[in-house]
Amino acid sequence: MRHLFVEYPVDFTRNLKSKILSGIFPSCFVLMAGMSLVAIPPGLGMPPLKIGPAKKSLSRGSFVADAVRRSGPAVVTIETQRTVRSQSTSGLPPGFFIDPYLNRFFGLQGMVQPRSRIERGQGSGVIFDPEGLVLTNAHVVENMDRLIVGLPDGRRISGRLLGQDSLTDLAVVRLDESGPWPTAPLGDSDVLNVGDWAIAVGNPFGLENTVTLGIVSNLNRNVSQLGISGKRLDLIQTDAAINPGNSGGPLLNSEGEVVGINTLVRSGPGAGLGFAIPINRARAIAKQLVQKGRASHPMVGISLSAVPIKRNSGKKQPGAVIRFVVPRGPADLAGLKVDDVIISVGRVRMKDPSEVVTAINRHRVGMPLSFEVKRGARKIEIIVYPVEMEDMRQRVR
Repeated sequence: MRHLFVEYPVDFTRNLKSKILSGIFPSCFVLMAGMSLVAIPPGLGMPPLKIGPAKKSLSRGSFVADAVRRSGPAVVTIETQRTVRSQSTSGLPPGFFIDPYLNRFFGLQGMVQPRSRIERGQGSGVIFDPEGLVLTNAHVVENMDRLIVGLPDGRRISGRLLGQDSLTDLAVVRLDESGPWPTAPLGDSDVLNVGDWAIAVGNPFGLENTVTLGIVSNLNRNVSQLGISGKRLDLIQTDAAINPGNSGGPLLNSEGEVVGINTLVRSGPGAGLGFAIPINRARAIAKQLVQKGRASHPMVGISLSAVPIKRNSGKKQPGAVIRFVVPRGPADLAGLKVDDVIISVGRVRMKDPSEVVTAINRHRVGMPLSFEVKRGARKIEIIVYPVEMEDMRQRVR
C-alpha cells in the first residue's frame, strides 16, 4: 500500500485527537501503528495541506567520472615492436662451437647466421592535438620499428615517431590516418598545489582504460633525489597508483585537464609513489619535437649543491653553491667561480639548486642570462650566454 505523508500544524493535530477521543467523530479512521490511511470528516476546518518536496536521490557520479569523461577518449594504448638480432649456429646449442678446433673438425666455419626475434612492449599516451599528435614517454617508443596506437573506441592505427628527447623522457607520435581525433585539454601545472586531486589514466599491465585516484604529494621533485642521473626533470609526485604500462599516460586534475605525463613509479622501499612530468614542461618540449624533431637544452656548465646550513640559525639557506665549473664553458668564460653562491637568475630569487636548473632550462640558447652571486662579502652580477648541450660536449672533449 502506498503511504501518503502530509504535514499539519501542531495545534490542529492536538485538537483533532481530543475530538476523536471524546467521541465527536466516532466514524473516522484514526492513524495508528500499522495503518496507512487517515480519513478526515468534512467540516473540521482543516487548513490547507502542505506536501513537502520529495527527497532528492543521491548522485551516482563523481568529479572523477566527469574528469575522465572529458579526457578519457583521448587516452591511447601504444603497442611497440622491434626486431632484435643475435648470432646463432644453425639451431645448435649455444656455445657448442666456442672451441675453434671443433669448428675445424666438423668443418662448420662460416655457418654462424644472424637470428632475429620480435620484442613487443606496451605503454600509454594522450592525444593533445586534433591533427593526431600523441604525447608519450621516450622510453616507451625508443628504438622501436613499429608503433600501433589503440583508441578507447576500438580503433587501431599505425603511427610514426616525430621526435623524442631522452633527457626529459618525452616523445611525440603522429597518427598515420586523418581524424577527427578526440583530444584532451591541457592544464597549467604551475598552479598545482600539494594536496590537489590527481587522477592517473592509462593501461597498466595491458589493462586498458584504468583510472586511479590520489593527490599531489609534492612538486618540483628532482630526479637526482630518486637516484636517477642523466635526466633533466623536476617531477610531480603523486600517490595515485602508476604501474608498468601507465607510462606516457596523462595525470589529470579534478577538472579533467592534463597536468602531467606519467613517467615512472618507485619500487622497493618507498613503493607507492608515482611521478609525472609537468605538462608545462612537456608542452614546450613537444612543440620543439614537432617543429625540429629534437629538443634544445641550454647549459652553462656548472655543478650545484644546496647552501650549507649555518650552525647558529639551523635554517635552510636560499640559493645554490657552485661546486664545479666546466673549463671553457659559458660559466667559466663569463667569470663564475667555484664557491660562488647564486642568489638570483634572470633577476628572480632562487630557493635551491633545482630552481637554478629550471631557470636555465627555460631560457633560450645564445641569449644573455644574468646571475647575481655572492662572492665572499660582495654581491656581483655576471652575464652568461647558455649554449646547446651538444656544443658543450664538444667543448669538453
